[in-house]
Amino acid sequence: MYMKYYLLFFLIGVIFSFGCNSSKKDQKGIFIGGQIMNPNNPYFVLSKGTKTIDTLFLDQNNQFGKKLENLEPGIYSFTHPPENQIMYLEPGDSILVWLNTMQFDESLNFSGPGSSKSSFLLEMFLSNEQNNDMMLSYYKINPTKFAGITDSIKKSRRNKLNTLNEKEQFSEAFRELAYNTINYDFYHLRERYTFLVKKYYNELAQQIPDDFNSYRKDLNFNNSQLKEYYGYLNFIEDHLRTRSIENCLDNFDTNSNCFELHSVPNIRYRINLADSLIEKEEIKSIFINRLAIQGITFSDNAEKIDGILNILKEIKFNGEKLPELQEMAKIQKRLLPGNNIGELPLINFKDEMVRLKDISNKPIVTYHWSLDVPEHYKWQHDIIRSLKEKYPELEFVGINIDKGSKQAWKNIVKAYNMDQTREYKLSTIDIDINLLKNYLNKLIFLDSRGNIINGKAQLNTPNFERQILEFLNN
Repeated sequence: MYMKYYLLFFLIGVIFSFGCNSSKKDQKGIFIGGQIMNPNNPYFVLSKGTKTIDTLFLDQNNQFGKKLENLEPGIYSFTHPPENQIMYLEPGDSILVWLNTMQFDESLNFSGPGSSKSSFLLEMFLSNEQNNDMMLSYYKINPTKFAGITDSIKKSRRNKLNTLNEKEQFSEAFRELAYNTINYDFYHLRERYTFLVKKYYNELAQQIPDDFNSYRKDLNFNNSQLKEYYGYLNFIEDHLRTRSIENCLDNFDTNSNCFELHSVPNIRYRINLADSLIEKEEIKSIFINRLAIQGITFSDNAEKIDGILNILKEIKFNGEKLPELQEMAKIQKRLLPGNNIGELPLINFKDEMVRLKDISNKPIVTYHWSLDVPEHYKWQHDIIRSLKEKYPELEFVGINIDKGSKQAWKNIVKAYNMDQTREYKLSTIDIDINLLKNYLNKLIFLDSRGNIINGKAQLNTPNFERQILEFLNN
């Protein structure tokens, strides 16, 4: 706590100097400073979209600060790898960022002139995280009652924004953006509910009022101001998914395959829908790329993989990610059932080289993780621990996919009490690490000789344990 106040007094002096010594023209700049407790690395990266604006390095007190010129108003993302968040910046702002990497989002605090905008977006993010948990139970309730809950959430957020605006006198640009974030978070809840009840509770689905999704007539899929906002992107992704299911249920007598979200017909429908609804290329490419990756990585034969690439040809997709998607197709073809990856070289915790097939005489299930995605590997390893106890006849093998970072990998294994005897690191990586990250949710089932039996299992799917039992029985 002392260090937090020390930072505040230190940076107040910087901001005061910045304000007193700057002309009105200079006030168009933006000051960003802060302190990171328990830093993972010595820098703080500010970005907009895929463009890095600046990298600010921490000093001996883990503090940073810099005045930036010629930044347009809008949402920016900042990264202290492996974590990231967003903030809203406008000329004249002087934002102080304080966080502790041990609880990145929960500890994050913005202060200084103009910081209330970023604080509002952060509060919405944390509320959305709680709403994600809420959905696990609330999607089972009557749709009219669920509509009332979501209406209440939207009203509460609007009231919060209006109260803040009376005090802060936000710019028109931020007010418009903030109202839009509230709306699209609300739409996202409605879309998720629609999908879940149609998949799991058909009786409730039949009770959905006609006006439940009436907001759809007012949607804007080309809002460049929101393309940095995770809630907007999450909404579009779920909207495309729900529309694909509705189209299938409306046009086929049986719904047995309608919820196969990674099937070629489903991916084709969603890609074509994205292509027709979204005009802004920078937004359209995000979703076509995501959908193509889903289709490729969950294909279980070469024909399906080629089918996904053919969809891209049909719409004449030529985005900057196309070469990566073509490379993904090659990777996936090497991971299809029947192929052998037993010779895969790995490094164990003693820095010894081993081959995957030599790890155990048991059937093997590999799971994969990266230091860059801490929430994923924490969640993943909790599940793996219980699976190891439940299925001792299987060998669960963890594979870290990061290049280098051997000591960092060992530190995480120790810190989270992972099984050091069954945690390994890829020895040589000749594939783009960003492509490998698309496989973090997948597990690969192999026989003791390294032959792939199942290459598309996912930890977070309802039929995962059924796939384990089928694997054992075969």
